[in-house]
Amino acid sequence: MIFRWRKLVNLIIVFAISITVLSGCNLTQERNNQFSRSQIIQAILSDPKTFNAVLSQESPNIFGLTYEGLVRENPMTGEIEPALAQSWDFSEDKLNIVFTLRDNLKWSDGQPLTVDDVVFSYNKLYLNEEIPSNARDSLRVGESRALPVVEKVNENQVMFTINEPFAPFLESTGLSILPKHILAEKVEQKDSDGRPIFLSFWGVDTPGDELIVNGPYKLKSYVTSQRIIFTRNPYYWRKDEQGNSLPYVEEVVWEIVESTDTSLLQFRSGSLDSVGVSPDYFSLLKREEERGDFTIYNGGAAYGTTFMAFNLNQGSRNGQPLVTPYKSKWFNNLNFRRAIAHSINRDRMINNIYRGLGEKQNSPISVQSPFYDSTVEGYSYDTELAKKILLNEGFKYDNNDNLLDADNNPVRFALLTNAGNKIRESLGSQIKQDLEQIGITVDFTPIAFNVLVDRLSNSLDWEAHIIGFTGGNEPNGGINLWSPDGNLHLFNQKPQAGRDPIEGRKVADWEQEIGNLYVKGAKELDLEKRKEIYAQTQQLAMEYLPLIYLVNPYSLAAVRNKIEEIQYSPLGGAFWNIEELKIKDQ
Repeated sequence: MIFRWRKLVNLIIVFAISITVLSGCNLTQERNNQFSRSQIIQAILSDPKTFNAVLSQESPNIFGLTYEGLVRENPMTGEIEPALAQSWDFSEDKLNIVFTLRDNLKWSDGQPLTVDDVVFSYNKLYLNEEIPSNARDSLRVGESRALPVVEKVNENQVMFTINEPFAPFLESTGLSILPKHILAEKVEQKDSDGRPIFLSFWGVDTPGDELIVNGPYKLKSYVTSQRIIFTRNPYYWRKDEQGNSLPYVEEVVWEIVESTDTSLLQFRSGSLDSVGVSPDYFSLLKREEERGDFTIYNGGAAYGTTFMAFNLNQGSRNGQPLVTPYKSKWFNNLNFRRAIAHSINRDRMINNIYRGLGEKQNSPISVQSPFYDSTVEGYSYDTELAKKILLNEGFKYDNNDNLLDADNNPVRFALLTNAGNKIRESLGSQIKQDLEQIGITVDFTPIAFNVLVDRLSNSLDWEAHIIGFTGGNEPNGGINLWSPDGNLHLFNQKPQAGRDPIEGRKVADWEQEIGNLYVKGAKELDLEKRKEIYAQTQQLAMEYLPLIYLVNPYSLAAVRNKIEEIQYSPLGGAFWNIEELKIKDQ
């Protein structure tokens, strides 16, 4: 559902990324000299929150450029392919995988990348309970929720062992490998609060030459609210068929542009070679396609989800309820959530906001996934039914048609989303208008993305929000959302590691059942039986509405025709194979 490898365990909040290649390359020495001056420019909506791959919870993040794991998923085929590992072998009972690393792997500082780095990355980072990581939930196996055992076999082989069948076993080994020689002491050393120093290491103030990586690019510089510059990693392992080192392009620049409208203007002016095409831009760009010498790629329904959610956490922190008690009572009333779902006009969203380039979203699992259940039904737009539901639950209307609860509290709540994402801002504005039709006042406020993420994951200070997750083919990638103890169980979040405890948090029966089904689905090796299990999770998610799903847009991107080797996929976008891209001779 949510997280594909290279992005599999990060809270992937969907952002359009615009990419430009300013100069090109060839295999001759003369053209190689031009590579050194070539540059790719992308536009991202917000500053990164961390340069620490283990702690990252959001997108955009830098790690698709800077790190690789043992394996990666090919977005064109959905197949798992070798990355740092050149091969792997399963045991007959499917409970062991032995990976063989490639020869002569190196870190960006020239130090050898070895099996010891792999064992360290898993045992001391991802599997370390002292370190909050979204990855750990996706690695837990079976009802015991046991974590894999990772052991060194010899100088070029590492073995992963689990205690019971686990269908996404291979997929779960695609996490970024990090350098032991830099990070080991940061895990062992503790701060004044007894927490590993690692938790504050490699923040966004880290100089580029101190961030040691294994991916195609390394960090060169970062200026807050302006840009991030990456430069080619000279020790990256991939080579082309002629033996030339990849990537071809020397630098990648991320310009931090806080509005998708500004990105569009930059693309139309020629300063960008690619832009994510949101529905409101599609008609304009389609008319300019030939003149601008670019192609709009349409991958069909996008992976990922967009939804509205209420804070269902009934707990308190330091003696203060996380949510105002009478509002918490509304949010935890299933029929209140159903009334809200019936009051949101998704047809209007599709026609006005998405310009017809989308469809109603009725499932937590991506439409393109083989586990998607097309029989799941969403909630029809019916304000009269919504009012009837609310009245039956003890709500009432005053003389001005404002909705009140049984204790005469006006029904009013704050709705948040990330500023700069015009689609989400439009969705929030429409929801505010839609709910006015049933007497509910919505205080809609777009806020900075990093502030929003902090509220959802740390302070838990929010009432309702609109957000999105990236998606994938494998549903177990979403277990950190659907497990009640998951690191991204955001509608009823438990405290993150190192945060103040929460007293009185409650987990509903249906909530636990969905989590149990995700465990069961990961254990089942028979594909058809797995589909049946995940169909149940989708039915329960729609019945109990912890997330109110909105619209699934089409996956669209405009790319200048001078960029060669584009393999567009809704799973990976236009630039998932960025190290292989070339520029036509101009």
